[in-house]
Amino acid sequence: MKTVGEVGERALVAMFTTAAASGGDTDDLVIGSGDDAAVFAPTGPVVVSTDTAVAGRHFRFDWSTPRQIGARAVVQSAADIAAMGGVLTGVVVSIGCPPQTPVERVLELNAGIVDQTHRYRARVLGGDLVSSSEVVLTVTSLGVLDGTQAVALSGARGGEVLALSGPLGGPAGGLAALSAVEHGADPLLLEQFSDLVEAYRLPRPDLGQGRVAALAGARAMTDVSDGLVEEIITMAEASQVRIDIDSASVPQVRGLAELGAALGVDPARWALAGGEEHELLAAFDPSAVSAGWTVIGTVSDGEPDARIDGAAVGEIRGWQSFTET
Repeated sequence: MKTVGEVGERALVAMFTTAAASGGDTDDLVIGSGDDAAVFAPTGPVVVSTDTAVAGRHFRFDWSTPRQIGARAVVQSAADIAAMGGVLTGVVVSIGCPPQTPVERVLELNAGIVDQTHRYRARVLGGDLVSSSEVVLTVTSLGVLDGTQAVALSGARGGEVLALSGPLGGPAGGLAALSAVEHGADPLLLEQFSDLVEAYRLPRPDLGQGRVAALAGARAMTDVSDGLVEEIITMAEASQVRIDIDSASVPQVRGLAELGAALGVDPARWALAGGEEHELLAAFDPSAVSAGWTVIGTVSDGEPDARIDGAAVGEIRGWQSFTET
């Protein structure tokens, strides 16, 4: 099996360019992957976000396939575009890897990036390949506000409600199952809760709900990448409001309670504190909540504060069940 060092950067970049040349529904692309830079003519204000994932810290090749890892990096970055109410147009990718990395691994990473970008009807616009001590993926997403206003974190106001675009806990539950098996639990656990493990390997949020929420008049929005607890703290502070959450109203993915029982863990820990969800969290007027969204709390005027079931979020974060790894 050839390595990256044996094949060379130029040959690999040519393979990447071929893979990215087709697919996607972007009409505003003027010059795409393969030139010195991409050129596109957006139809509205441009939304830009960058995310980086590092092997051993954000992903493991023994827990996920290279294709899943590449796709997940796109979801992670594209979710930030959706959280602003934008529509993904394209991505620019940087891949860093040691020279001894098998070529097939790098090609599969790129295939995951390209496939996931095309699923969002967008294009891979270009990127870079560099030598590094670990495999590092950086995805910069570009999107447009197609007839909508940007939905910032700071727009929540008293009298509104807070809602989620989908159930939570899947990625954190899947990670817990993988960790448990690594530490001696029955490997059949991964088969029994395969949907949760797959949710960790490649989250599949409906990012189209970002634009849906923006059109419905959402006042503040973010994706649940750092865990629900952290996100409501961030939104409360940015908007200078108090946010109260009813934990019983937070939807959990199917199978989470059963996994919690199997591992002796309160599944609320995964739903409230698990990260890398990428479902969307938004503040709406009570009469304007988008169909399919679940109301989980209320927004009120006052000192910036975030509470779940009447307890300050700071106290809940200190609860061992939510902070153990």
